[in-house]
Amino acid sequence: MEHKKLRDWYAKYGRKDLPWRNTNDPYQIYLSEVMLQQTQVKTVLERFYFPFLERFPTLEALANADLDEVLKLWEGLGYYTRAKNLHKAAKLCAPKLPENYDELLKLPGIGKNTASAICAFAYKQERAVMEANVKRILCRIYALKSPQEEVLRRLALEMLDRKNPFDHNQAMMDIGSMICKVRNPDCQMCPFQAICKADEEGLYDYPEKKRKRVPTRSANVVVRHKHEKFFLKRRDGRFLHGLWGFEVVASLPEGVSKIGEVVQQYTHFKFEATVYCVEADDLYDEYLSYDEIGTIALSGVDKKILALLKKDKLV
Repeated sequence: MEHKKLRDWYAKYGRKDLPWRNTNDPYQIYLSEVMLQQTQVKTVLERFYFPFLERFPTLEALANADLDEVLKLWEGLGYYTRAKNLHKAAKLCAPKLPENYDELLKLPGIGKNTASAICAFAYKQERAVMEANVKRILCRIYALKSPQEEVLRRLALEMLDRKNPFDHNQAMMDIGSMICKVRNPDCQMCPFQAICKADEEGLYDYPEKKRKRVPTRSANVVVRHKHEKFFLKRRDGRFLHGLWGFEVVASLPEGVSKIGEVVQQYTHFKFEATVYCVEADDLYDEYLSYDEIGTIALSGVDKKILALLKKDKLV
């Protein structure tokens, strides 16, 4: 009975016009899944999905691309590890993604949810997709405060409409996004209202929210410049690996002058940078003009530093 209610709801209200729901191309579906991690549908649609596909229309085109170009197109999406893993996975499996769930899991950056989504949406296999919105639905239906991941996966699989895994999973994600929202859920419009324990109780704080204290990281950044060119280097640590940026230093060199501070909020921490500038003695290949900097992939914090330089009339 619930399967029919869900199908009827999706037929009437589902976001069936989304481009990745109107293709059987595993690559396009995979790309959408990666982009939609930590990013809203509207943002992905308006700014990133189509330009990326226009430049890299196939998995093979992505595999043959230079990482710098991939990262440049990813600018603004954040979580650059996603782009790097997408590029690595393309190199490993082009021209086509595996059709097997276990084989997909072997690719960098593909976890259980992404593998399930590719199998369900591209290959129409009986897999339950388990993203954050779906987890919230399950927790409310069964009044679960802090269930283990495997418990939720088991419940999702039990609920799965095995004859229609595509529509079922898409409907679940839409309901989580549009109806069973974190705040002010619209229970009267939900096809699960009759079996939902949270609605029966009139309590919706499922799952239990865990408040995390976000730590702050601080650093000194030195901008070396000469003749309207600036020193940048490719980052090789875990933080912002692969992107270009201004120099982070443990100790300040002589002759620096402070030009300001920038703050960038990340998911797990806040980054505060005190920015200094100093005139360099000589120019090297790593010194780039303002226009040249615009062609390489920068992190959000380095873009803010660039804006600070422009405000200070150094560019």
